[in-house]
Amino acid sequence: MASVYAKAKQLGKRIIGYPEDSVPVVGVSHWFRSLSQNPKRDALSYVKSLFPITHWITRYNTGWLYGDIVAGLTVGIVVVPQSMSYAQIATLSPEYGLYSAFVGVLIYCLFATSKDVSIGPVAVMSLTISQIIKHVEHSHPGQWEGPQIATTVAFVSGFIVLGIGLLRLGWLVEFIPLPAVSGFMTGSAINIVSGQVAGLLGESGFDTRASTYKVIINSFKHLPSAKKDAAFGLVGLFFLYAIRMFCDWLSRKYPRRKRLFFFLSTFRNAFVIIVLTIASWLYCRHRKSKSGKYPIKILQTVPRGFKHVGPPVIDSNLVSALAGQLPVATIILLLEHIAISKSFGRVNGYKINPNQELIAIGVTNTVGTVFGAYPATGSFSRSALKSKSGVRTPAAGILTAVVVIVALYGLTPAFFWIPSAGLSAIIIHAVADLVAPPKQVYKFWRVSPLEFCIWAAAVLVTIFSTIENGIYTSICTSAALLLIRIARPRGYFLGKVSLRSTDPDSQELRDVYIPLNPKASLLNSAVKVSPPAPGVIVYRFEESFVYPNSSILNSVIVDYVKTNMRRGVDMNAIRPGDRPWNDPGPRPGQDLAAENAKKPDLRAIVLDFSTVSQVDTTAIQALIDTRTELEKWANHPVEFHFATVLSPWIRRALVAGGFGIGREGRTPVEIASVVHYGDVRDITNPDNDNTVAEKTDIESNREHSPISLENTPFFHFDVVAAVKAAEESMVHSITSPSTESVISGKRPNRE
Repeated sequence: MASVYAKAKQLGKRIIGYPEDSVPVVGVSHWFRSLSQNPKRDALSYVKSLFPITHWITRYNTGWLYGDIVAGLTVGIVVVPQSMSYAQIATLSPEYGLYSAFVGVLIYCLFATSKDVSIGPVAVMSLTISQIIKHVEHSHPGQWEGPQIATTVAFVSGFIVLGIGLLRLGWLVEFIPLPAVSGFMTGSAINIVSGQVAGLLGESGFDTRASTYKVIINSFKHLPSAKKDAAFGLVGLFFLYAIRMFCDWLSRKYPRRKRLFFFLSTFRNAFVIIVLTIASWLYCRHRKSKSGKYPIKILQTVPRGFKHVGPPVIDSNLVSALAGQLPVATIILLLEHIAISKSFGRVNGYKINPNQELIAIGVTNTVGTVFGAYPATGSFSRSALKSKSGVRTPAAGILTAVVVIVALYGLTPAFFWIPSAGLSAIIIHAVADLVAPPKQVYKFWRVSPLEFCIWAAAVLVTIFSTIENGIYTSICTSAALLLIRIARPRGYFLGKVSLRSTDPDSQELRDVYIPLNPKASLLNSAVKVSPPAPGVIVYRFEESFVYPNSSILNSVIVDYVKTNMRRGVDMNAIRPGDRPWNDPGPRPGQDLAAENAKKPDLRAIVLDFSTVSQVDTTAIQALIDTRTELEKWANHPVEFHFATVLSPWIRRALVAGGFGIGREGRTPVEIASVVHYGDVRDITNPDNDNTVAEKTDIESNREHSPISLENTPFFHFDVVAAVKAAEESMVHSITSPSTESVISGKRPNRE
């Protein structure tokens, strides 16, 4: 015993007062050094990364030019009627849609990391703007006009998104899964389509910005009030679908001319608008009433050029009135754009930078307020068109901007005769593609039924409430699912299966550890899983070990041990008055000694940390509590072995909790006490003497011991090595006195 004390004191002298930087496992200084090796160079790289155009513009060539010209002009022809249609959804004049389209495609090419995405007015954001305008006009009637409200939303939400991008917080978008995005996009598309039916048929007399189900009901109720606009709207919608279906059929029949038919199908929007505009002009030009009205609803005067250029007027009172509506607008800006850009990057084989994309969106919307634009973000339909047209670089947006400029300065007289029903047809035709098809919804169900429920909840809430509530529902349900998965992760007690080598000439066997119950991992029921040696438990925790789930690990392991392992104290031999209140033991006359003797004696716990990427203080405290409870149950020390601990920070945390280094380096029971208890000793503990006090003092000094990887014999690189070490250690502990027994002055029970 004296030699043990001498060794402990020598170790204590060596470890007192060492600086944190000398910890071989990992130190805080390592983290600071990993942030930046050369701050000046990193700062210059950061500034240069803000302008991705500098990486590719110097390599621009004529081969890229052809693809960009074709794609830019094609998207430009589509964006002009679409942007005016979406401005109609936002309850704004058509020119505001053209302003947003021009700024979006022109500014984005300077900051883009996606060649396919086209920025401009979109249906979902336009619907949101209409809801915001309605809210402000209802709460503050007559104070602000719709264009000022829309411009203020663009400025504030764009500035917020720009800040998120500059601070490199784009990873926040990853907290919303794709089914949630698809859910509120589907619900919003249904909302938009239902709201445009009235314009398609010329109906009036009800609120088209109410909840979707109310709009659908009212649309059927007001069918008798449909006007001559229906002739233009229904015919336009029919030809939009007919041209697309006919061109798709021709593409399948004549695959060599597929590209020709693709461009013919692409121009269907412009073709239908031109035909309807000519028909409207022929029908309405001589039928103007004395009150100045025409028999059908037309756009009439669209201002030529940029009539609202100038510094944005940001009223602080208006910002206060918008405060409750800004989160949903900001979420749509960043979420829809990131989802679209990632999708096309994945399809076309390149990787986008989410932070840079947010910067692009932020700059586009803040600069757009100078031109009087309302919020713009990535458009799915125009991005798909741009991609299929063979775009090569983001510079194609410059050609699209030229087309918008030509429309603003040269075609506004023709816009006078565009029928509103025709624009409603274009909106319905474009937005209907945002509805998730049944095949895609079924895939959500096959992959994750819980995420299918999130999708369904987002759709239903959007239809029966508002798009704002639909977005919040999808976000909240996604966050709840994430927290549930973290707080209630799966875990398995493992057993061994011996497999032969894949080499047919080799007879070598290798051990693989899988769940003891093969059905838990859907393995063949004929597979025989051998449990580890009696007294050894192997457990795999399939999640980061952090405070929401730390109690689960404690409960699962402790309950398993109390059910399957021998109790070290015979409760029948303890008087009822000496038993703890929460552990009364067997009932009078009940003898559990024989059943308890059949169970193996717990000696070692092996924890597979291969799927654990993070730990925290609460989790380490829970692990210490687990060790304390198990040793109390077994009535002797229990070894804890850890397999596949790859992170040095996890090793550091485990060492701080007294794990990985054996009994000599154990810490006190509390490392995360909520209240500091001071020097409180249990006076009923017969072992609470000077020997124990001296031992505690030695252990508290060892709490700060510098432990290198080679001095941590209880950390192993795989489960096989960990189990082997635990079994060998168990045999050794049975045949020789334990350190704990020597220090405490007790002799181990060799029976």
